[in-house]
Amino acid sequence: MRYFITGTAGFIGFHVARRLLEQGHEVLGFDGMTPYYSLRLKEARNAALTQFPSFRPVIGMLEDRVLLENAVADFRPDVLIHLAAQAGVRYSLENPKAYLDSNLVGSWNILEIARAYGMSHLMLASTSSVYGANPDVPFRETDKADEPLTFYAASKKAMEMMAHSYAHLYKVPTTAFRFFTVYGPWGRPDMALFKFVKAMIEEREIEIYGEGRMSRDFTYIDDLVDAIVDLSRIHPGEDNRVAGIDTLSRQAPFRVVNIGGGQPAGLLDFVETIEKIMGRPAKRKLLPMQKGDVPRTFASPDLLLALTGRKPETGLEEGVKAFVQWYLDHRSEIE
Repeated sequence: MRYFITGTAGFIGFHVARRLLEQGHEVLGFDGMTPYYSLRLKEARNAALTQFPSFRPVIGMLEDRVLLENAVADFRPDVLIHLAAQAGVRYSLENPKAYLDSNLVGSWNILEIARAYGMSHLMLASTSSVYGANPDVPFRETDKADEPLTFYAASKKAMEMMAHSYAHLYKVPTTAFRFFTVYGPWGRPDMALFKFVKAMIEEREIEIYGEGRMSRDFTYIDDLVDAIVDLSRIHPGEDNRVAGIDTLSRQAPFRVVNIGGGQPAGLLDFVETIEKIMGRPAKRKLLPMQKGDVPRTFASPDLLLALTGRKPETGLEEGVKAFVQWYLDHRSEIE
């Protein structure tokens, strides 16, 4: 099949593209190569993908509608997987316009592309941040998600709602998936695991917010890719409605699915796992919770399991070990 994937020089987009290429599919990758973090890391991911003859990269911004249309018109993809976005909860406090441009205007362009070219399936990356500080756990897709704590979360929920309207109006089968703290090799430098490992190697303090009392439902990257690839083959429709827990819309071929294992870990347990793998203690600096942070994330994996037959299972120690080994092997290339 032919897949059009946005964000292929990013962490998740890179892994999804590589998996599909390894399976023999064709991939058109689209990425803005923005300097939000190290371009060397993005270029290294892109270089790894270009080793596949069936990968075609396009450099450009989501806001560039003409470039998007030209790329898609030439490639004629079957499935569109929209993973590009302005990421980062804390950065949304500093530069909200970047989220407006990418996550709203850019995502609207993607919806228009999917409508105009009749994709068999549109897939959109959302986030567990849409649940805000929901006190009820685990977070279920049927829970209200109308109290975002950051503009990042608000932009993602708005994208979901825009996509629902397009699915209703133009009958484009659409799946939005909500990620839960994804980590692993080739990860982003602004995420906790990357920052902690780098600081520990350089014998610097690691900053632990919420004084370590927060918890996260960590999702290993390979498990996330399994879920996305599985869901790409499941078009939302009455023939696969899951009784009682489904989010399949009554008005459109549209569904929201959590991608998380439902096994949250405390932040201090996370730090202790890193210390164990690296064989050294961290210099801990406990800090208060930052503006926009949530105390915990906790996915219900029930819908994902019912649809695909599996859910994220990789243990934290196994996943952290894989990241540390990757970082030690590639550090000189990406920094």
